[in-house]
Amino acid sequence: MARALGPFDLVALGIGAIIGTGIFVITGVAAAQYAGPALVLSFVVSGIAAGLAALTYAELAAMIPVAGSAYTYAYASLGEFIAWIVGWNIILEYLVAAGAVAVGWSAYFGEFLHSLGVVLPAALTHSPAGGGVVNLPAVLIALLVTALVTAGTRESSAVNKIVVAVKIGVILLFIFAGARHVDPANWRPFFPYGQAGIMHGAAIIFFAYIGFDAVATAAEETRSPQRNLPVGIIGSLAVCTVLYILVTLVLTGLVPYTELNVASPVATALVRAGITWAGGVVALGALAGITSVLLVVIYAQSRIFFAMSRDGLLPGVLSRVHPRFRTPYVNTLLVGTGVALLAGFLPIDIIAQLANIGTLTAFSVVAVGVLVLRKTNPDAPRPFRVPFSPYLPLLSLAFSVYLILSLPPLTWLRFVVWMGFGIAVYLLYGYRKSALAPAGRRLGPLPPPVRKVRPQGRR
Repeated sequence: MARALGPFDLVALGIGAIIGTGIFVITGVAAAQYAGPALVLSFVVSGIAAGLAALTYAELAAMIPVAGSAYTYAYASLGEFIAWIVGWNIILEYLVAAGAVAVGWSAYFGEFLHSLGVVLPAALTHSPAGGGVVNLPAVLIALLVTALVTAGTRESSAVNKIVVAVKIGVILLFIFAGARHVDPANWRPFFPYGQAGIMHGAAIIFFAYIGFDAVATAAEETRSPQRNLPVGIIGSLAVCTVLYILVTLVLTGLVPYTELNVASPVATALVRAGITWAGGVVALGALAGITSVLLVVIYAQSRIFFAMSRDGLLPGVLSRVHPRFRTPYVNTLLVGTGVALLAGFLPIDIIAQLANIGTLTAFSVVAVGVLVLRKTNPDAPRPFRVPFSPYLPLLSLAFSVYLILSLPPLTWLRFVVWMGFGIAVYLLYGYRKSALAPAGRRLGPLPPPVRKVRPQGRR
């Protein structure tokens, strides 16, 4: 694949993946149901957990600059089976994250059309669980973005940088326009759900930080990856954390937190505060911003499939590169179709929780991978090193595990079912087709036996 990405491209890629449905949609749900105005502290907790995970990712991304992200790092440090578990979890993370993003895009698209006096039928804008037939706008945007990602990395990056600039501008507009209308009374009570609410909120809105790890999947398409990957990972996360905290303070100050349980809380808060013109602009900017998230997540998922296919754990057709576009086009089309189906037929809350548990599991394994490689391969070149090791990787592991345990029990049940299915796929296919498997473990005919030739003159 073509090495077309520099440091600015990677920071934009990270911001494009991080800022999206998490801030434009999930913030409202988390404030109303879990944390109230104390959601700002939930963002701080999640930001610390994501920052620690970003440091571990940066070390391994600079050390192992190939496609695959956490899957590849687990492969190098903990072996094939753990790598499969991580890769299977990342499939869950990216597929359902992209589905949630597409649902969020559909909600803001509906808000934008409503501001123009156009109302779409409920049957075509809601999933069956939400009383509709299919979320058609979500399906269409997923397919459109899939076509763009298939067309090429350079083209996708150019579009991403434009929409990232638009959505940062919209977020700054929300912060400055909304700050003048903040009513401190809306911040009381500040802890309506107590300390447990803060941690539950942190576990839910951790979805808002999903994306910086997508930078690592671009390793084989990055110039000077040892230097540029850490810059992209840490730089994008730092920018987004500051913006998240400011947006949350303004959002919960504009309207009571109990009124934020809607699909488009940022635009809704501005409209209810009387800033109707800004509400329309934010809805349009959110559309652009959420589109960039969808683009990056579909891009990242296709590169995970590419790496797993190349190692023999998935069918070889998924690592086939288009001769003209130089992208893994077969698996990109497969990913896009899966995202479209999820977005069209599942509600957003179920999707977001599944994405969180898959991501946090991957973060935990990456932290362990840093510790293992420090012991098993201490002399390997490390262009970037996690400071204060082993303490920061252990702290990253602890944060991730704690947030996993804070997720609802039903999410755990769905996760166990997904993992059971993944282990079955590995045992039935990946274990025998793996590039590491000896010939006797592969499916298909064995090589012909070697015929022994007797020496002449002896019978």
